[in-house]
Formats: sequence, C-alpha cells, structure tokens
Amino acid sequence: MFEDLLNALQNFTQNKVRTFLSLLGIIIGVASVIIITTLGQSATENVTSTFGDSGLDQLEISEGFMSRRGRSNYDLDFDEDFREDLWNNIKGLKTIYYVNRESSTLRLTDGTEATATAYAIENKYLEAAGAALEDGEWFSVSDDVMGSQKIILGCDLADSLFPDGDVVGQHLVLDNGEYTFGFEVIGVLEDKDSGMVDTNDAAYIPRGFYSKKIETNPEADTILVRVLDQDKTSDIEDEITDWVEDMSGEEDLVSVHSMASMLEKVDETLGTISLLLASVAGISLLVGGIGIMNIMIVTVTERRKEIGIRKALGATPSAIKSQFLVEAAAITIIGGVIGIIVGIIISVIATYIMNWSFDIQWEAVIFSFAFSALVGLFFGYNPAARAARLDPVDALASE
Repeated sequence: MFEDLLNALQNFTQNKVRTFLSLLGIIIGVASVIIITTLGQSATENVTSTFGDSGLDQLEISEGFMSRRGRSNYDLDFDEDFREDLWNNIKGLKTIYYVNRESSTLRLTDGTEATATAYAIENKYLEAAGAALEDGEWFSVSDDVMGSQKIILGCDLADSLFPDGDVVGQHLVLDNGEYTFGFEVIGVLEDKDSGMVDTNDAAYIPRGFYSKKIETNPEADTILVRVLDQDKTSDIEDEITDWVEDMSGEEDLVSVHSMASMLEKVDETLGTISLLLASVAGISLLVGGIGIMNIMIVTVTERRKEIGIRKALGATPSAIKSQFLVEAAAITIIGGVIGIIVGIIISVIATYIMNWSFDIQWEAVIFSFAFSALVGLFFGYNPAARAARLDPVDALASE
C-alpha cells in the first residue's frame, strides 16, 4: 500500500497539468461546501447577536386578526380578569405588564414639536423590557399609584425635542387630539437596537396617570409577559395561543409573538438556505469525481505496458486494482486537504470583510473531506477494475 502511494505521488509529479486539472474539481467542491456552511453559520450568529439576549425571555400579546376585524363572537378583553386567568392557567410566567398606547404630539413652549407614540406603562415595565437610562430616573411605585404627570423619553425623541441636551427637568405638553396634559421629563433612555421593545422614538408615562385622567380601568392594548426560563419562551407562546382558542372556541383572537420564536425561524431559514447551497456545491465534488474517472481511464490506457510487465512478473489483479485505487484516493485526499485550506482562508477573509464572527462548522469540513475521499474511490474503481482485467500479453503487445 505504501509503495503504491509513493508510485502515485511520483506519477502526479510527472503529469503536473493533468494532476492539477484532476485536483481542481475536488478543491472547488470542498472549498465551496466549507465557505457556504461557514458563511451561513456566521450569518446566523450575526443575526442572533444583532437581536441580542435582551428580550429572549419576553413575549407580547395583542389582538389577533379576528379581534381587529370585529369578526369574533367572543368578547375577549385584556382586563384584570384576563390577567388573573392568564397567570393561573399558564405556568412558568414571571411578570405580566399591561400597556396602553396613543399616537401623540409632544410640544414645547417655544413651538418645537415631535410626533411619537406615547405608552402608558406599569411600574418596572421598562426595566423588564431591557431598557437602560442615559440620564434621570425611573418611575417610582408612587408615580404609578398617584398617577404623576411625569414622562420618560427615548434617546432619538429627546434629541429631536432638545437638541442642546439638558433634557431632565424640562416640561412639555402631550396632545393626542382629544386631551392635552403637561409632563415633566424625568429620564432619557439609552439607545436600544435590540429586544422586543423599541424605545428610541417613544415616550412613556405612568399607566396610573392614564387610568386616573384618561380612561378608568382601561383594557390593555398590548401585554408584555416575561417567563422564568427563556428556553421555554416559544413553548409558552404556543400554550397561550392554545389556551385562548380553547377558552373562546375561536382562532386568531390573539396574536402572540416573541423574539425567541423569530430567532428560531431565522435560524431555520438560514440553515435551510445553507444546506441547499452546500448541496449544490457538493455537486461539483461529483463532477470532479467524474473528471478523475476520465483521467484515470486515460492513465490506464497510457500505462498498459507497465501493467502488462507487472502482471508478467506475477502481480495479481487485486494488486493492480489496489495500485490504481490508491492513486485515485490519493489525488482526492490531496484535493480535499487543499480545498479545506482554501475554504477556511476564503471564509476568514469574507467574514472579516463583512465584520461577522468566524464560526466554522467542523462537521461540514469532516463531511466534505470524507465525501471527497469516497468520490475518489467510487469513480476510481472502474478504471482500477479495468486495469486489473487487462491480459498481460495484450497489454505488452499494445506498445
């Protein structure tokens, strides 16, 4: 076997162009599989890091299609009874926050104004949603209970209204077309580009104020739920949907979605695309294998005299077959190793250019390498068997 390998390497050096062309298909196939799977995995990791860990333990409940269209016969209200039923029937919940929202205009005394959505929130809602303060302070329990006229602004909204800074302590008017109230700014939120709640262009007031001054015992527009175990967020999302359907006997009364389920769908989609592209790239391995078979057939034809001499000296058909199989396997293994190196180098460069984390899938590396070796054996078998069947007299008489 070792002698066959040395002979194979010697033959490769004697036919450099032919060897290179044989290697090329395997190199391209292996490198393509590694590049595609690595970029797919790196893209998935990049999307996940963009979303961040913030919000993976949260889900949002809002009116479903049937409720919004008024096509339901079941009167589903996001009131305090619903909150209690939700808590009692769904296990694994940590907190439940009710939220109301109004499209409003925020106006300063000098005439500066900005349009934003104002959210009436319960105590600790923003902290639970993963928001952080750039300046100022949070609402206190008393602010919510007493219905204080205080407001917290998202960073972009604060910049629009107060481009010179010094936001905390300023006063503004919130006008939604039906009512107008004055508020004191007590906090500005940090820039937040991930999580379930986008706070940058929003304004927040205590829900206690909303229920005292605007609407008594208001039903929530949306509900933010935090779960105890973020690994079970998607399961609890399904449980809530099923619970409402069982309770009402109707579908699409509520819309429940979470960051966790969105990430799962993204991972699944990117994984499917990567697998499809890797499969297409794997076809080039088969094409490379066919090229190896053609070249091995030519090699057998050119080396008929050598085969005849070996057989005349007592070489068995199995020894002849082994010689050419080793040669075919050697060229695919060499091509596989070079393909792995090329694939990793290109993947590192591509992820660096796109500013992604480099996350190689070693399973794909091992698979592509093993597959390339099998391709060599499979497509090299026919030429090897043909060489083994040659009659030594005919082989010697051919030249």
